[in-house]
Amino acid sequence: MTRTLANAPIMVLNGPNLNLLGQRQPEIYGPESLADVEALCATTARRRGGTVDCRQSNHEGQLVDWIHEAREEHCGIVINPGAYSHTSIALLDALNACDGMPVVEVHISNIHRRESFRHHSYVSLRADGVVAGCGVQGYSFAVERVVALLAAA
Repeated sequence: MTRTLANAPIMVLNGPNLNLLGQRQPEIYGPESLADVEALCATTARRRGGTVDCRQSNHEGQLVDWIHEAREEHCGIVINPGAYSHTSIALLDALNACDGMPVVEVHISNIHRRESFRHHSYVSLRADGVVAGCGVQGYSFAVERVVALLAAA
């Protein structure tokens, strides 16, 4: 069976420290919590006739396991890999195994206006789109992009 927005959720993955949204550096990441982000994603997907499956982990291996799960049970992935963007070839390899599945990378802050080590993302090498610097609204944009990519397939 082909996984579509109508029969499979979009997996929304959040990496390390994103459980502290609204508490950690609100001047960079804003006042919204992870629960606010998850509600925004759910509302955006619901408007398009779909659902989301939101998860967060501070552990790289857990994120890899969830990407593997997404290959089998989800129609697309929205991922904010946090600091793993800049270090994790393991996440890139797992995402590369998601043949034909839309993947959109999200960063709340504009990583290109920050420290130079944040300017490179391994995940971007696989992502079908990257949203950065739009605050938590970027998650809504990312969900919309996954929906558009699914519709175009």
